[in-house]
Amino acid sequence: MYTEKVIEHFRHPHNMGRLAEYSAIGKVGNIVCGDVMWLYIRVGKDDRGRDVIADISWETFGCTAAIATSSMVSDLAKGKTLAEAIAITNQDVAQELGGLPPVKMHCSALAADALNEAIYTYLSEQGQEIPDALRRRHERIEKEVAALDKRYKAFLDRETRKAAPPETGESKCS
Repeated sequence: MYTEKVIEHFRHPHNMGRLAEYSAIGKVGNIVCGDVMWLYIRVGKDDRGRDVIADISWETFGCTAAIATSSMVSDLAKGKTLAEAIAITNQDVAQELGGLPPVKMHCSALAADALNEAIYTYLSEQGQEIPDALRRRHERIEKEVAALDKRYKAFLDRETRKAAPPETGESKCS
């Protein structure tokens, strides 16, 4: 089902964990499968003064493909200019892993989205111009994250109601 490269990135993920010092975070999730990714970037300057991803890391709660795609997108983006990193697609991530089963392609989309969200956050916080394609992608992702948050809140509300003692209608005061 998975390529050897997917299994390798799952068993020995690259750049995993939270950066101690980061410039921005991209957070994404998939409402259908429940995968959640946080991608951290530290932006620096290259020898030409351009913003580059000097360091990158991630934390992912998800399946084998979610872990592997997080690892791969971090490898692909590290050292790239922000413009080059924005251009990384889910197809690039999947191709570098030797392919993904069709049912797992959403994981490569999440990984590319997490990277784009981190870049969007960085550019926004720095007051820099945001390319139109990145802005549109952010708007789509923002709606998906809001739906995921709403679903999670509904789950917590249901669990809280299950754990609460049943109402008997009797007064506890005499």
